[in-house]
Amino acid sequence: MLMKIEDKKVAIIHYTLTNDAGDVLDSSEGQEPMAYLHGAENIIPGLEKELLGKGAGDKVNAVIAPEDGYGIRKEELVQVVPKSNFQEQEAVTVGNQFQVQTPEAVLLATITAIEGDNVTVDMNHPLADTTLHFDVEVTEVRDATDDELTHGHIHSSGCSH
Repeated sequence: MLMKIEDKKVAIIHYTLTNDAGDVLDSSEGQEPMAYLHGAENIIPGLEKELLGKGAGDKVNAVIAPEDGYGIRKEELVQVVPKSNFQEQEAVTVGNQFQVQTPEAVLLATITAIEGDNVTVDMNHPLADTTLHFDVEVTEVRDATDDELTHGHIHSSGCSH
């Protein structure tokens, strides 16, 4: 019997992600397929919901609203901070990204402007407010190992914990 994607299963997929204009934002084409642990928040909620119940060989075309993808842009996540807050001054350039630990999560921050001693930092996900278009092919579904379930993500050959 064909195994279906459900919680605590590993799904292995090939995908292409585009925006409304059809621009390719990400793809596994020419690479190994992506593997994830279903139900462990390893991928965006909208795509996880679309893949539930699918099996090897299934193809899915999913349109994911921002609320079920990378969220709605929040202006409070754009902040101006003093340049002196940065330890590596040479890294303070527009477009550079770094991680910020907040009480809720680790966020990816992007420097969007530098004016004198002030640096504008945007902690919204770069794809916030973006409707996502996924073309997905499920290549395999398997049981997760006990180790993968304990850690909450799949283990590949290079995993060190």
